[in-house]
Amino acid sequence: MNQIEIIINGKTFSAQLYDNETAHAFASQLPLTLDMRELNGNEKYYYMPDSLPAQASRPGTIRTGDLMLYGADCIVLFYKDFRTGYSYTPLGHIDDPNGLESALGQGDVKVTFQFS
Repeated sequence: MNQIEIIINGKTFSAQLYDNETAHAFASQLPLTLDMRELNGNEKYYYMPDSLPAQASRPGTIRTGDLMLYGADCIVLFYKDFRTGYSYTPLGHIDDPNGLESALGQGDVKVTFQFS
């Protein structure tokens, strides 16, 4: 796994990228600052200009701090736990997501992903 930092409104969260083809492809593009959009009161998302390799499965439960790929080009950062029937490819997870929801705020937000 690769250790990265996710920076949101001046607050830094430590995260691990998983050891899979999708996470490796995402990591090869770091550092990235993305204008992530709000959706459903539980996630922020951004459509990448290019597709990443996807190996989607149904996680059943999303956890606060999960970083996922939806489809082949949509990066999603979740800030609430909930059950889902959607399929995602796991990218990584924030080590300690305490304060994530308040850092992300309501509405759209700039999020930076970089190596530690």
